Amino acid sequence: MPKKLPELVASRLFKNVFICMNCNAKIRAQPDKVKKKKIQCRRCGGKELRLKAKERRGVKA
Repeated sequence: MPKKLPELVASRLFKNVFICMNCNAKIRAQPDKVKKKKIQCRRCGGKELRLKAKERRGVKA
């Protein structure tokens, strides 16, 4: 079971952080602009972004 992060740490790591679907670059932007496709990746220029995952998947510890 994963440990619970403090609110301040979780907001810094995950709030308004998006990942490019093409090149996995990390981008910090406002969610409404990302939904309207106004934000593009500064590395590859793609507009397909997803939220940063709060929990790792597929890892057996």
